[in-house]
Amino acid sequence: MKKILLLGSGELGKEFVIAAKRAGLYVIACDRYDHAPAMQVADGREIFNMLDGDALAAVVEKHRPDIIVPEIEAIRTERLFDFEQQGIQVVPSARAVNYTMNRRAIRDLASKELGLRTAKYFYANTYSGLRRAAAEIGYPCVVKPLMSSSGHGQSYVRSDGELEEAFRNAMAGSRGDVQEVIVEEFIDFDSEFTLLTVTQKNGPTLFCPPIGHVQKGGDYRESWQPYKMPDEALKQAQYMAGEVTKALTGAGIWGVEFFLTKKGEVIFSELSPRPHDTGMVTLAHTTNLNEFELHLRAVMGWPIAGICLEHYGCSAVVLAKENADTPPEYCLTEALKEENTRVRIFGKPSQEVNRRMGVVLCYDEVGADMDALRDKAKRLAATVL
Repeated sequence: MKKILLLGSGELGKEFVIAAKRAGLYVIACDRYDHAPAMQVADGREIFNMLDGDALAAVVEKHRPDIIVPEIEAIRTERLFDFEQQGIQVVPSARAVNYTMNRRAIRDLASKELGLRTAKYFYANTYSGLRRAAAEIGYPCVVKPLMSSSGHGQSYVRSDGELEEAFRNAMAGSRGDVQEVIVEEFIDFDSEFTLLTVTQKNGPTLFCPPIGHVQKGGDYRESWQPYKMPDEALKQAQYMAGEVTKALTGAGIWGVEFFLTKKGEVIFSELSPRPHDTGMVTLAHTTNLNEFELHLRAVMGWPIAGICLEHYGCSAVVLAKENADTPPEYCLTEALKEENTRVRIFGKPSQEVNRRMGVVLCYDEVGADMDALRDKAKRLAATVL
């Protein structure tokens, strides 16, 4: 039986563990706190700070996994190269995880090495450096930590007067020990979308139908699949996603994010080497295999005969309304009255205002009214808490 060590045990990790357990695999879920969502369905658990390289190495030595699957950014990623040299498979690869856990590395790879279209950007590790960079880019601009997740520390800056607060937010929202920010030109985009991209050990790179999504403060709030876009723009996105994932190497699913401008130009934004939060919409039976099943098959080197659209689907997040050390009381009654609706509660043991606690999933036949479906998902999500 293959043994998987999961680094990070949030809601995405939980769904991956469920897919792995259905395939008869053994999973140890790791996180910095106990009772994390993935721990609730895994075979074993380890609680430690994954930025502590020695602690990480000790857990690897204790369990001797066949495969290491990172789910979060806050990991001592350079140690993953050591584990690869020991013969352990790192997903998608140690190179990929090291690059994508830091916006500097992935942005420079996409823009400077591969020549992909990105927003204009600069880096800064001091406030004075940020002011110079923002003056060069112009306003409005976007300020983000170099290492973060789920939009933490991200600010939309309209003028010089908002820059100091944006710098503080970016530093406070930084994950790990990287204290540096990236400032980007603001792209006047028509929409954002995610292209779930599957790289295989013994097969071609595959693409899921594109996913539209809405973010607030850099954090995902709703997503829908398929996202309608011009065929030529989709081809551009597939080319870019194929190039960057090929350069990073490894097998697994990638969440590749893009902007689509009003002129139809596709601009590379970010990339995650793992299942993507906007891809939770695939749990709404939109595709024949959801993103977690696709990730597992790619990781294990199992065949994927193809990816096809089966339903139109939407997801809308359930947000915590208060800070508390206990989980909330959920009300599923209204959502479950509706046809073609599913609710997934993540099982997080505590609450913070606007923390994602669950998701409502709605689906309908191909060709259904997507706007009505989105409204339905958001309406029902608001009844859960």
